Amino acid sequence: MRIVTLVENSCGNENCIAEHGLSIYIETENHKLLLDTGQTDAVVKNAEALSIDLSAVDTVILSHGHYDHSGGILPFSKLNRTAQLIMQKSAAEPHYNGERYIGIDTDILKLPNVRLINGDMQLDNELFLFSGITGRRCYPQGNRKLSCMRKGEKVPDDFIHEQCLVIKQNGRRWLLSGCAHNGILNILDRYKELFDSDPDYVITGIHMMNGYIIHG
Repeated sequence: MRIVTLVENSCGNENCIAEHGLSIYIETENHKLLLDTGQTDAVVKNAEALSIDLSAVDTVILSHGHYDHSGGILPFSKLNRTAQLIMQKSAAEPHYNGERYIGIDTDILKLPNVRLINGDMQLDNELFLFSGITGRRCYPQGNRKLSCMRKGEKVPDDFIHEQCLVIKQNGRRWLLSGCAHNGILNILDRYKELFDSDPDYVITGIHMMNGYIIHG
């Protein structure tokens, strides 16, 4: 399996653009995927700089409904009109940091290949998506500032729109999360409920820390 960070807060390649947000390119035996798309067209420019063909991507997974993970979807869609875009239905709700809107561009919902799902979904023998993370161990304190709009009322964001990707490859499982707004310990608890084991690898953002880290 091949994993390449296309967008994050720091820049590991002088020809790439760093920005607040995340996008990860993944090649499995059967898929070419994007997990999130950053906040601008940097995902497109960085892919070109790294000789990654985004037109060959077949699936885009949106980890949650924030602009810094979804902003590259529309630029990407100009290059690739066939990849399915999968997000939780609740990711389409308006989201805020204080009074500032931080949700997705609503034009994304007009794309013909958007697939809104509710809860867990087995996509095929390689890919599985899960949400339903309800634990609150070591819950990121930054979430206190975040809210969403439901039925015309602004309420604290409970991050039911956050989903995690599990990839099964060569007898091992990889757990990938965007920001881990629900807290990585709670995400791991939910994983154990589903698989009755620990993942072999975890790639995730940690909202209690600066930057993104990789666990082996």
